[in-house]
Amino acid sequence: MPYPLFNLEGRLALVTGSSQGIGFALARGLAEHGAAVVINGRDEAKVRGAVAELKAAGFTAHGSSFDVTDLEAIKAGVEWIETRAGPIDILINNAGMQFRGPLEDFPQDKWLQLLQTNISSVFYVGQTVAKHMIPRGRGKIINIASVQSELARPSIAPYTATKGAVRNLTRGMCTDWAKYGLQINAIAPGYFKTPLNQALIDNPEFSTWLEKRTPAGRWGNVEELVGAAVFLAGDASSFINGQVLHIDGGITASL
Repeated sequence: MPYPLFNLEGRLALVTGSSQGIGFALARGLAEHGAAVVINGRDEAKVRGAVAELKAAGFTAHGSSFDVTDLEAIKAGVEWIETRAGPIDILINNAGMQFRGPLEDFPQDKWLQLLQTNISSVFYVGQTVAKHMIPRGRGKIINIASVQSELARPSIAPYTATKGAVRNLTRGMCTDWAKYGLQINAIAPGYFKTPLNQALIDNPEFSTWLEKRTPAGRWGNVEELVGAAVFLAGDASSFINGQVLHIDGGITASL
């Protein structure tokens, strides 16, 4: 059994965008510490595959395929989870996307899509789940921010804007909901080996630059995010609220 402060047995966690990448790693990590998990994504086949993989490993897992940019779909999906799987104790707002391009030519449709996926989804899902958590007087919400919540680099200004908004929405959620017994914090990953970053991983020039720029000298592996998620999801973080924890190999600490 995990150490009590990090024991998640008897708790249910919803992780958005968790059929692959960081979301799946976090869902599996919570499951390894005793939580039942709900895998979410828009691709039903991927969701089913992720659930099957977790169940095959002996974990309790459910699937819920709803679009995190659609408020009505979110309400229906959360209601289904609360009714069929149980009360949501932990929410990880992980769903996100990236588009790169010159800011002066960045298309409006991509800008709006980034806003909907990266920040509106955090607001919609967070608000919907919080309405269930507040009457219970407890709940953990972990938003996935980014080093781009604090830093910018060429070609991703709109993404940077959305992740800066996630940082401050986390603080706002804390300010409004801590009085109800909720803890809302954020994890800000640096550069990790994920499908979202595959084009950068495959670019030798960028990888070389990143390794020199990062004090740890390398890309992060998604499994290295699990400890922070378990910490923020469990009793060990009972008086931590409105904080952003950077997991970035030191990139935000060093010029």
